[in-house]
This record gives sequence, C-alpha cells and structure tokens, in this order.
Amino acid sequence: MDDFEVDHVVQRALDRLTLLAETTTAMTSTLDSYAAVGRVCRILVPQLADWCAVDLLDDDGRPRRISVVHRDPAVLPIGGLTGLLPDVPEEPVGPLSRALIGAGPLLITAADVPGPDEAADPLHASQLELFDQLGTDTAVIAPVRARRQVLGALTIGRSADRAPLTDDDLAMVEDLTHRIALGVDNARLHRETQHIAERLQRSLLPTLPRTGPLQMAARYAPAATTAEVGGDWYDSFLLPNGSTTMIMGDVTGHDLRAAITMSQLRNMLRGIGCDRQEPPGDILRRLDLAHQALYPHATATCLYALLDEDDGGNWTISYSSAGHLPPLLVTREGDTRYLKGGRGLLLGVDPTLPRHHASEALPARSTVLMYTDGLIERRGEDLNHGMTRLRQHAAALAREDLDTFCDELLAGMATDHTDDIALLVARTPTPSQRPAANP
Repeated sequence: MDDFEVDHVVQRALDRLTLLAETTTAMTSTLDSYAAVGRVCRILVPQLADWCAVDLLDDDGRPRRISVVHRDPAVLPIGGLTGLLPDVPEEPVGPLSRALIGAGPLLITAADVPGPDEAADPLHASQLELFDQLGTDTAVIAPVRARRQVLGALTIGRSADRAPLTDDDLAMVEDLTHRIALGVDNARLHRETQHIAERLQRSLLPTLPRTGPLQMAARYAPAATTAEVGGDWYDSFLLPNGSTTMIMGDVTGHDLRAAITMSQLRNMLRGIGCDRQEPPGDILRRLDLAHQALYPHATATCLYALLDEDDGGNWTISYSSAGHLPPLLVTREGDTRYLKGGRGLLLGVDPTLPRHHASEALPARSTVLMYTDGLIERRGEDLNHGMTRLRQHAAALAREDLDTFCDELLAGMATDHTDDIALLVARTPTPSQRPAANP
C-alpha cells in the first residue's frame, strides 16, 4: 500500500469519526427527538448521502416519517414528505418493513427496486415512491434499535452520479443508528418520566369544596423543563365551624422527597386545622412543631387563611404566612394590593417563635389570589418586577370568571416557566347571592 492509499484510508477513518461525533452531539443536545433527528439528517446530507429519511414508530406501533432531507431542497415537494405511513404488514416483504422488525442494515441497489406496481404492500409502495421521487441508485436501510426494541428506521440514499453505497458502508450506518437510537430512547424515557411525575403531582392535589356562595378555582402547571415532581401545593376545605380554608405552600426541593413531604404536611395541616379551629397563626405554629419533629432537615413555606361570612353577608380573610409570598387582593374595579400582614419565618427554621395573623375585609365580588413563586420568578429579574407584572395581569382580569382568570393569568405570566406553579383563587359573592335565611 503506497502513501496515497494510506492517506486515503486515514482520511476516511477520520471522516467517519467526525460524522459519528457530530451525530452524537446532535442527538444529545436536545430532548426533542424530532428536532434531534432532523439535525442528524442535515449532518448526513451531503457528507454521507444525497438524501436521508428517518421513520419512528408511534406508541401504537405505526411508523411515522419524521424527517426527509435532500441535498437539493427543490426536489422535495412543498410540505416535505413527512407524516404517518401505512402500517407494518404482518408478513414483512419490503426492506423498510423488514428493518422495522429488526432486520438489517440492508443494502439496496437499483436492481433490487421493483416498479411501484409490484409493491408487496402499502408500506412497500410508499418506500418505492420515495426512492423514485428522490432519484435513488443505491440505499441503505437500518433499524433504529435500543434495549432490544426497534424504535424506527434510518434510510440513506445516493443517486447514480455519485459513488454507490456498498457493503463497506453498512457498519458505518449501524453505528449511526445506534447513536440515533440512544437519543430517541432517552427522549422517550424523559417524556414518560415527565408524564408519570405530573400524574403523581396532580394525584396529590385536592378537590376544591363546592358548597356555599364562595367561588373557588385552582390550577397546577408543572415545570416546562423538568421531569421531576416538586413541593408546590394548594388546599381548601370547610372547617366544622363553617370557615373556608385557603392554603398554599412550597416544600424546598424539587424531587420525590419534596413531593412526599408536601403531601404529609398537607394532611397534617388538615388534621390540625379541623381539630383545633384556631386562628391561622396558632395553626401554623402547631404545624411548625410537628414539621420540626418529623422533618428536622426540611424547610417549607405555607400560607394559611380562613374566609368567613358574617350575618350581613360581608366577608373577611384571616391569614398567616410562614415565609410565603403574600396573597393578592383584586377588587371588582381592578384595584390590586398585596396582603402583607401576619408574616413569619419558614416552617422548619425555629418553631419556638410566636406566629401572628392579620385580618382584612373583602369587598363584594373581590378575588383573593394565592400562588407559588414559579408564577412570578424569572432568572435574572428582580422579584418586585414579577409581583408588579402579576398585579397588572390580575387587574385586567378582575371581571372575568374564575376559570378564565386562572387560565389567562397562566398564559400571560408563565411562558417557558422553569418551576412548578400552583394557583388558588376565591371570589366573594354579592350580598344578594347569600341563601335566604330560614323563617
């Protein structure tokens, strides 16, 4: 072997390593498997092939063409060639069907490609049509497989004016599909974990009371960028003496331990509140003592409030805060102010300190909003800016029904939020909405 041949072999090896490295980077740079696959196709074309296509199997096992890239974009029709494909037949005959059940990598030459009228099944016909549209002389089809499960297939093709693909390229394509499979599998596992985490979080949230003239609504929005459960929570229930509780809290941390602590704190607070029926500051002091005994190394914020109606139909709120953000009062006319009384330390800091509460009269048809910090906090922004923004959004929604109020508030405040968000709102009725007194 002369020096030129040695240089050629070394250069091919370097090109192969570069292609594999770029593919790995593309598949690990995002958890969006569709976007990652598109990046890979753009890397392989034109370095390795004239065109590239990736098909992935949906959850129900049906193939979907995720990406098609050609060195000449004008060859592709408007809208591309992506979308749902025909089902994989029970008896696979075509190369794509065989790859989707795990066969391959398979080398396809022009001699191996029959006319469209000779297709064995609809999926085979779809693949033959693709070969014809993209001017294919040789192609390689390989399964995208991870953990002994086929996730899809990669197809690369070359036209007649380029050196044909050969058996020497099969090992390279197999390495590529291995890296694609790892990225797709990781993205699916992340999506499944995120779904399970969200279902767990939602299962820990309560059903709001539906009795009496007080209107209530709540929302929970998981973080947009994490698959973990967190410690955000809200609660509301009726006490034996007729008071309606409004509770909002946030356990420090963003993991399963935080979610478990949150659930147990909520249950303890329910028991203490129903048993003692004391002012909010006293209830939070008792909760803090129990929290310190059971979770000595955990901290949490909590806002505990009681809403009561007097004989004249007037409403008041009594509340105490253990390090939580203040509730926002929004009047029917759109005036807003934060209720900043009854403030104290987080739960788990010093349970021996006394806790206080504050009381406020609530105007008719006014709205009380409780929330967690994910609604207003933004990286690099002062918290006061977020609180001002919340007042402005809430004021504009003062006369909307509570479901619209919550949904629009989330839409306006929670774009690309990086933390969980919990909202709890209550709206007082007009005096005329009170049930008639018994004669």
